[in-house]
Amino acid sequence: MDSLNEFLVAMELKYCERCGGLWLRPKKECGIYCPECDPQMADMPKSRRRRALVVAVESVDEIETCLAELAGVCAEGGNA
Repeated sequence: MDSLNEFLVAMELKYCERCGGLWLRPKKECGIYCPECDPQMADMPKSRRRRALVVAVESVDEIETCLAELAGVCAEGGNA
């Protein structure tokens, strides 16, 4: 019975983010798919994180120049 308690303490209940099924995973792992869905999702493209534009400036004039350049690039919108 002690070995069963050790096993249960080391596991956590998780839902699969693909099929919605419930499964147990080790607490220190961060998998989001159940063992059945994980191989199927391995070939899918990974999600991209959005990146912020970082500009190093030394004066307010430089900030205004950068904003004007960005407005010129972004103001027209898409052509889809």
